Amino acid sequence: MKTYSAKKEEVSRDWYVIDASDKVLGRLAAEIAVRLRGKHKPIYTPHVDTGDFVVVVNAEKITLTGNKLKQKMYYRHSGYPGGLKSASAEKMREKKPENLLRIAVKGMLPKNRLGRKMLTKLKIYCGDEHPHNAQKTQVLEM
Repeated sequence: MKTYSAKKEEVSRDWYVIDASDKVLGRLAAEIAVRLRGKHKPIYTPHVDTGDFVVVVNAEKITLTGNKLKQKMYYRHSGYPGGLKSASAEKMREKKPENLLRIAVKGMLPKNRLGRKMLTKLKIYCGDEHPHNAQKTQVLEM
């Protein structure tokens, strides 16, 4: 028996909607990363993007356990000397709550062009509404 290897043209992609209300950040990000990679499908192939599209709503209602809201820090660098910026999870949640989830999922994907392609299939929105109803989205319960 030969090993099956999925081809880019053969992959069918579904659209899933996840409600992030009262979900823990890391656990939600891990499930989203599995869906984006396609590891939940029997045709999973590591070097082919076999994943589905994921739409996340209510990103501002995501929770962090313990004291992470005040203690967890996010860093970025401008590339210039002295250009290190930092922000706590609490400030990130106030300004751009969708970035909390995007950064967590990005850390769980491959660090190459395939991982960057997978991240484009993640759509995050702060409210209940999203513009992807035409794609026949399915509600995914966690």
